[in-house]
Amino acid sequence: MPDNKCPHCKTKDRSDEEIKDLITRLNRIEGQIRGIRKMVEEDAYCVDILTQVSAARCSLNSFSKVLLGNHIKTCVAEDIRKGSDEKTEELVELLQKLMK
Repeated sequence: MPDNKCPHCKTKDRSDEEIKDLITRLNRIEGQIRGIRKMVEEDAYCVDILTQVSAARCSLNSFSKVLLGNHIKTCVAEDIRKGSDEKTEELVELLQKLMK
């Protein structure tokens, strides 16, 4: 993969296994969203569509939990080991946004 990263943008190196897992989850979510769209196009019953929306939301929440867990185990933990609290403060702000 070419290295065209912005020097001012934050990035994270992920293992091939982590990338594969995250992409698999996103592909599943994408499929769920396409399914919901098809249900709307085919005039499916509202409750059935809302049930699928709930399932997609659960999948997104699961994706977020995995990503957050990985972030804490790697980025935040590394920052703490370096004696910095930047990532910890960033995490606190993120959790405040997520819990609104």
